[in-house]
Amino acid sequence: MTARIGPGAFVAVVGASGVGKDALISGARAHCGRAAHFPRRVITRPPGPGEDFDSLSEAAFLDAEERGDFAVSWRAHGLAYGIPVWVDEPVRAGEVVVANVSRGAVSALEERYDHVVVVRVTVSDAVRAARLRARCRESVDAIARRLARVDPAPERVADHEIRNDATVAEGSAQLLAIVTAALATTGRPGERV
Repeated sequence: MTARIGPGAFVAVVGASGVGKDALISGARAHCGRAAHFPRRVITRPPGPGEDFDSLSEAAFLDAEERGDFAVSWRAHGLAYGIPVWVDEPVRAGEVVVANVSRGAVSALEERYDHVVVVRVTVSDAVRAARLRARCRESVDAIARRLARVDPAPERVADHEIRNDATVAEGSAQLLAIVTAALATTGRPGERV
Protein backbone atom coordinates (compact mmCIF):
# COMPACT_ATOMS: atom_id res chain seq x y z
CA MET A 1 0.00 0.00 0.00
CA THR A 2 1.32 3.44 -0.90
CA ALA A 3 1.48 6.22 1.67
CA ARG A 4 -1.51 8.50 1.75
CA ILE A 5 -1.07 12.03 0.42
CA GLY A 6 -0.56 14.85 2.90
CA PRO A 7 0.11 16.98 4.90
CA GLY A 8 -2.74 19.07 3.46
CA ALA A 9 -6.42 18.28 3.72
CA PHE A 10 -9.24 17.32 1.41
CA VAL A 11 -12.55 18.84 2.52
CA ALA A 12 -15.28 16.64 1.07
CA VAL A 13 -18.61 18.44 0.90
CA VAL A 14 -21.33 15.79 0.75
CA GLY A 15 -25.10 15.71 0.86
CA ALA A 16 -28.10 14.81 -1.21
CA SER A 17 -28.84 16.58 -4.49
CA GLY A 18 -30.56 19.89 -3.92
CA VAL A 19 -29.19 20.70 -0.46
CA GLY A 20 -27.11 23.60 -1.82
CA LYS A 21 -23.56 22.24 -1.71
CA ASP A 22 -22.39 24.15 -4.79
CA ALA A 23 -23.85 27.43 -3.51
CA LEU A 24 -22.02 27.07 -0.19
CA ILE A 25 -18.77 26.12 -1.91
CA SER A 26 -19.04 29.12 -4.23
CA GLY A 27 -19.71 31.44 -1.29
CA ALA A 28 -16.74 30.09 0.69
CA ARG A 29 -14.45 30.26 -2.36
CA ALA A 30 -15.15 33.99 -2.69
CA HIS A 31 -13.52 34.57 0.71
CA CYS A 32 -10.61 32.12 0.56
CA GLY A 33 -6.98 32.85 -0.07
CA ARG A 34 -4.51 30.97 -2.23
CA ALA A 35 -4.03 28.05 0.17
CA ALA A 36 -7.54 26.73 -0.54
CA HIS A 37 -8.36 25.15 -3.91
CA PHE A 38 -11.79 24.51 -5.40
CA PRO A 39 -11.52 22.18 -8.41
CA ARG A 40 -14.23 21.98 -11.04
CA ARG A 41 -15.77 18.54 -11.24
CA VAL A 42 -15.81 16.63 -14.50
CA ILE A 43 -19.28 15.24 -15.27
CA THR A 44 -20.75 13.29 -18.17
CA ARG A 45 -23.58 15.80 -18.49
CA PRO A 46 -23.88 18.37 -21.29
CA PRO A 47 -22.93 21.89 -20.19
CA GLY A 48 -25.77 23.99 -18.86
CA PRO A 49 -26.65 26.76 -16.44
CA GLY A 50 -26.47 26.50 -12.69
CA GLU A 51 -23.45 24.28 -12.06
CA ASP A 52 -19.77 24.97 -12.66
CA PHE A 53 -18.27 21.79 -14.14
CA ASP A 54 -16.32 20.44 -17.09
CA SER A 55 -18.35 18.24 -19.42
CA LEU A 56 -17.06 15.02 -21.01
CA SER A 57 -18.77 12.32 -23.00
CA GLU A 58 -18.97 8.90 -21.37
CA ALA A 59 -16.28 7.56 -23.72
CA ALA A 60 -13.94 10.49 -23.03
CA PHE A 61 -14.55 10.11 -19.29
CA LEU A 62 -13.63 6.41 -19.43
CA ASP A 63 -10.44 7.30 -21.34
CA ALA A 64 -9.58 9.93 -18.71
CA GLU A 65 -10.15 7.41 -15.91
CA GLU A 66 -7.91 4.90 -17.64
CA ARG A 67 -5.14 7.53 -18.00
CA GLY A 68 -5.37 8.32 -14.27
CA ASP A 69 -6.68 11.86 -14.82
CA PHE A 70 -8.89 11.72 -11.71
CA ALA A 71 -7.95 11.66 -8.06
CA VAL A 72 -11.33 10.06 -7.44
CA SER A 73 -14.31 9.22 -9.66
CA TRP A 74 -17.76 7.76 -9.09
CA ARG A 75 -21.12 7.07 -10.71
CA ALA A 76 -24.49 8.37 -9.57
CA HIS A 77 -27.82 9.20 -11.20
CA GLY A 78 -26.71 7.71 -14.52
CA LEU A 79 -23.71 10.07 -14.73
CA ALA A 80 -19.98 9.77 -14.10
CA TYR A 81 -18.20 12.33 -11.91
CA GLY A 82 -14.50 12.97 -11.34
CA ILE A 83 -12.17 15.25 -9.40
CA PRO A 84 -9.03 16.11 -11.41
CA VAL A 85 -5.80 14.51 -10.24
CA TRP A 86 -4.02 17.91 -10.01
CA VAL A 87 -5.61 18.31 -6.56
CA ASP A 88 -2.93 15.98 -5.18
CA GLU A 89 -0.28 18.70 -5.53
CA PRO A 90 -1.86 21.32 -3.24
CA VAL A 91 -2.53 18.60 -0.65
CA ARG A 92 1.15 17.59 -0.85
CA ALA A 93 2.04 21.27 -0.35
CA GLY A 94 0.04 21.44 2.89
CA GLU A 95 -2.92 23.26 1.37
CA VAL A 96 -6.63 22.50 1.38
CA VAL A 97 -8.82 21.21 -1.45
CA VAL A 98 -12.59 21.67 -1.17
CA ALA A 99 -14.91 19.72 -3.47
CA ASN A 100 -18.47 18.52 -3.84
CA VAL A 101 -18.26 14.72 -3.85
CA SER A 102 -20.58 11.76 -3.47
CA ARG A 103 -20.91 10.23 -0.04
CA GLY A 104 -20.01 6.98 -1.76
CA ALA A 105 -16.60 8.40 -2.75
CA VAL A 106 -15.50 9.23 0.80
CA SER A 107 -13.83 5.84 1.38
CA ALA A 108 -11.72 6.27 -1.76
CA LEU A 109 -10.71 9.74 -0.59
CA GLU A 110 -9.72 8.37 2.83
CA GLU A 111 -7.56 5.74 1.12
CA ARG A 112 -5.84 8.43 -0.96
CA TYR A 113 -5.43 11.35 1.49
CA ASP A 114 -4.05 11.48 5.01
CA HIS A 115 -6.48 14.16 6.18
CA VAL A 116 -10.07 14.07 4.91
CA VAL A 117 -12.69 16.33 6.49
CA VAL A 118 -16.26 15.37 5.65
CA VAL A 119 -18.84 18.17 5.71
CA ARG A 120 -22.42 17.00 5.35
CA VAL A 121 -24.90 19.58 4.08
CA THR A 122 -28.55 18.97 4.93
CA VAL A 123 -31.83 20.78 4.33
CA SER A 124 -35.49 20.07 4.98
CA ASP A 125 -37.19 17.71 2.51
CA ALA A 126 -39.62 20.40 1.33
CA VAL A 127 -36.83 22.89 0.57
CA ARG A 128 -34.78 20.22 -1.18
CA ALA A 129 -37.68 19.18 -3.43
CA ALA A 130 -38.36 22.81 -4.36
CA ARG A 131 -34.68 23.39 -5.20
CA LEU A 132 -34.51 20.31 -7.41
CA ARG A 133 -37.61 21.44 -9.33
CA ALA A 134 -36.25 24.99 -9.68
CA ARG A 135 -33.03 23.73 -11.33
CA CYS A 136 -35.07 22.55 -14.36
CA ARG A 137 -32.37 19.98 -15.15
CA GLU A 138 -34.38 16.81 -14.76
CA SER A 139 -37.76 15.26 -15.34
CA VAL A 140 -40.28 14.78 -12.54
CA ASP A 141 -39.37 11.07 -12.45
CA ALA A 142 -35.64 11.82 -12.20
CA ILE A 143 -36.29 14.24 -9.35
CA ALA A 144 -38.36 11.59 -7.56
CA ARG A 145 -35.47 9.12 -7.92
CA ARG A 146 -33.04 11.68 -6.44
CA LEU A 147 -35.38 12.33 -3.53
CA ALA A 148 -35.71 8.59 -2.88
CA ARG A 149 -31.98 7.78 -3.17
CA VAL A 150 -30.63 5.92 -0.17
CA ASP A 151 -27.48 7.28 1.46
CA PRO A 152 -24.61 5.38 -0.27
CA ALA A 153 -22.45 5.53 2.88
CA PRO A 154 -24.80 5.45 5.90
CA GLU A 155 -22.05 4.16 8.18
CA ARG A 156 -19.82 7.20 7.55
CA VAL A 157 -20.38 9.89 10.15
CA ALA A 158 -19.59 13.41 8.98
CA ASP A 159 -17.00 15.51 10.79
CA HIS A 160 -19.23 18.59 10.46
CA GLU A 161 -22.84 19.21 9.48
CA ILE A 162 -24.24 22.38 7.95
CA ARG A 163 -28.02 22.73 8.08
CA ASN A 164 -28.56 24.84 4.96
CA ASP A 165 -32.06 26.18 5.64
CA ALA A 166 -30.78 29.72 6.30
CA THR A 167 -29.12 32.11 3.84
CA VAL A 168 -26.29 31.13 1.49
CA ALA A 169 -24.08 33.66 3.29
CA GLU A 170 -24.66 31.94 6.64
CA GLY A 171 -24.00 28.46 5.26
CA SER A 172 -20.93 29.67 3.35
CA ALA A 173 -19.55 31.26 6.52
CA GLN A 174 -19.86 27.91 8.30
CA LEU A 175 -18.03 26.15 5.47
CA LEU A 176 -15.34 28.85 5.43
CA ALA A 177 -14.76 28.29 9.17
CA ILE A 178 -14.33 24.55 8.54
CA VAL A 179 -11.86 25.20 5.70
CA THR A 180 -9.92 27.63 7.91
CA ALA A 181 -9.74 25.04 10.71
CA ALA A 182 -8.59 22.36 8.24
CA LEU A 183 -5.79 24.62 7.03
CA ALA A 184 -4.72 25.29 10.62
CA THR A 185 -4.16 21.53 11.11
CA THR A 186 -1.99 21.12 8.00
CA GLY A 187 1.09 22.91 9.26
CA ARG A 188 0.29 26.21 7.54
CA PRO A 189 -1.78 27.94 10.25
CA GLY A 190 -0.47 31.41 9.37
CA GLU A 191 -1.76 31.21 5.79
CA ARG A 192 -4.79 33.34 5.03
CA VAL A 193 -7.86 31.40 3.97
